[in-house]
Amino acid sequence: MKRSLSILLVAVMLLTVVLAGCTTPSTGGTTSGTTTGTTTGSTGTTASGGDLIGVSMPTKSLQRWNQDGENMQKMLEKAGYKVDLQYAEDNVELQVSQIENMITKGAKVLVIASIDGESLGGVLDQAAKEGIKVIAYDRLIKGTPNVDYYATFDNYKVGVIQGKYIVETLKLDKGEKGPFTMEVFGGSPDDNNAYFFNGGAMDTLKPYIDSGVLVIKSGQTEMEKIAIQGWKAAGAQARMDNLLTAFYADENVDVVLSPNDSLAQGIVASLKAAGYGSASKPYPILTGQDCDITNVKHLIAGEQSMSVFKDTRTLAEKVVGMVSAIMKGTEPEINDTKTYDNGKKVVPSYLCDPVFADVNNYKALLIDTGYYTADQLK
Repeated sequence: MKRSLSILLVAVMLLTVVLAGCTTPSTGGTTSGTTTGTTTGSTGTTASGGDLIGVSMPTKSLQRWNQDGENMQKMLEKAGYKVDLQYAEDNVELQVSQIENMITKGAKVLVIASIDGESLGGVLDQAAKEGIKVIAYDRLIKGTPNVDYYATFDNYKVGVIQGKYIVETLKLDKGEKGPFTMEVFGGSPDDNNAYFFNGGAMDTLKPYIDSGVLVIKSGQTEMEKIAIQGWKAAGAQARMDNLLTAFYADENVDVVLSPNDSLAQGIVASLKAAGYGSASKPYPILTGQDCDITNVKHLIAGEQSMSVFKDTRTLAEKVVGMVSAIMKGTEPEINDTKTYDNGKKVVPSYLCDPVFADVNNYKALLIDTGYYTADQLK
């Protein structure tokens, strides 16, 4: 009887092994393509391939970060790497947890677009102990020596382009005296880039503000007054509502300096609600950055004047080149060793060049290059 029972158990075990080999993997397990990330609350993917590269993006709620993440994953996989792409939904604790998970998984390089540039020191200490190289992506990581490289666009130049657009559109450089009314918005105070954008624009516009050609009726120019936390459109809309009510009940605003497109979306909404868009109340000159689909539609409709185009494909390509150099033990290409001091070191950087898009050139920049299709902008 015992011998029969033993034979039966062996048969059951063999059958279990066979069935397990035939079972289709669950959606949470490895398939032939990508697998869902395992970090709690994450919305990222881990793709099969060679050495693991961790890519940490701040949120999926803004179009540009979706494009950045997709471009990075596609190009890294093409180069033969395995990619763990995670989005932290603007939650610093979640981003830290996701990066810790990447370290545990054995990532060789971390590419991080930080939510708060000063909150990653602890987790990057862990990365350094494991010999993991770190590339700050588009946002400088501050307060830690454990940032090896920084890849971004020339953020000061972004502001200069916005300022020059205002100057040239109003013909201030041709002697136009104005005066023209203007209000100024700043980006998120926890994003180091916001200060570069603002600095480039305000340095360009300062001579005209000082001479009285440009008049900021609110008097608000300091970042603590003009900054919009989290780059939120709703925050920009609320502030624009307040400015229009307090200072422009009997006069139109001629210029609004917005550092990016998410803020410009909120500003456009406020202007529409206040009756702008008619012959007697035309839309002001309104700047932006990122060429988000919604904002390109604003350009076409005449509701926004320009947006600085930062081709995320170019930035992703440069970062993949950095990763490949690191993995080969060679020095990545850099073109700036002076600008970006994070409080602990000057981080070797590669700066890509931005350009502006408006109603006159958006087709050549965005459609002809394949960045968008014409249907996406209808």
